[in-house]
Amino acid sequence: MKPSTYAFLVLALLSFVWGSSFILIKKALIAFDPMILGALRVSVSSIAFFPFIIYYRKQIPWKMWKVFAVVGLTGSGIPSFMYAIAQTEVDSSVSGLLNSLAPIFALIIGALFFKVSLNASKISGVAFGFLGASLLMVAGSSIQVGGNPWYGLFIVVGTLCYGTSVNVVKEYFQDIRSVLVSAASFFMIGPPAIGYLFFTDFGEVMMTHEHAWYSLGAVLLLSLVGTVISTIIFYRLVQMSNAIFASSVAFTIPIVALFWGWIDGEVLGIYHFIGMGMILMGVVLIRKNQNKS
Repeated sequence: MKPSTYAFLVLALLSFVWGSSFILIKKALIAFDPMILGALRVSVSSIAFFPFIIYYRKQIPWKMWKVFAVVGLTGSGIPSFMYAIAQTEVDSSVSGLLNSLAPIFALIIGALFFKVSLNASKISGVAFGFLGASLLMVAGSSIQVGGNPWYGLFIVVGTLCYGTSVNVVKEYFQDIRSVLVSAASFFMIGPPAIGYLFFTDFGEVMMTHEHAWYSLGAVLLLSLVGTVISTIIFYRLVQMSNAIFASSVAFTIPIVALFWGWIDGEVLGIYHFIGMGMILMGVVLIRKNQNKS
């Protein structure tokens, strides 16, 4: 299916919103540890979706709860923790660059489990993508002081999850409203996240940390805009185009992430840009001629 002009506009909006997510994660980590941040992000998002669960409860195909759980875990649950852990050691801009692996994993998962066809161009794209990601992580060791660039592997896991999620949505929820997919998916993962928060020192942090409310504001913005609203729009984009095109939001996310990183004083070297270029070249090769298929 050839993406429409509307699909491209939606892609641009998502690029800005999700490209800004990495700097918000960075600000949220000022007060919260990554496990609290991950649980808080999922909890806030699931609570925000709860009214949709009540209103649309009879329209949701609950017999597919296992598939909803998979979408919830891979689309938001696991990545929320992976990105938070990674950014304790990796700059927000580098996180945005590595996020470009998402469409590459969308292709790999699609080829392995969902009968997506492969050709020489797409295989070359996968190779370029992984070489670029490796260069980004190695380059980090010469730039970032006191950080561990190999924490970028947590982002790789997160993008693998995203690649899984988009394929599952395309395969099983093509004809279901995106808000129902999002609400039901968060309904599956929200209760465990909320329960986990009760066993953390979240309350103590809110009472004692001088930047707690600042970080909480970043989490709320990250959850309500970067997760709730964007997830609905993203799954709709998957439905109206295809999984690989939708995952190509990662193509322009790095530009936004780099901009916010620069504003926040982060430093990047030439090898970071070479690595980003290799990943984006991989995305171009993967998407080559896809509209003809």
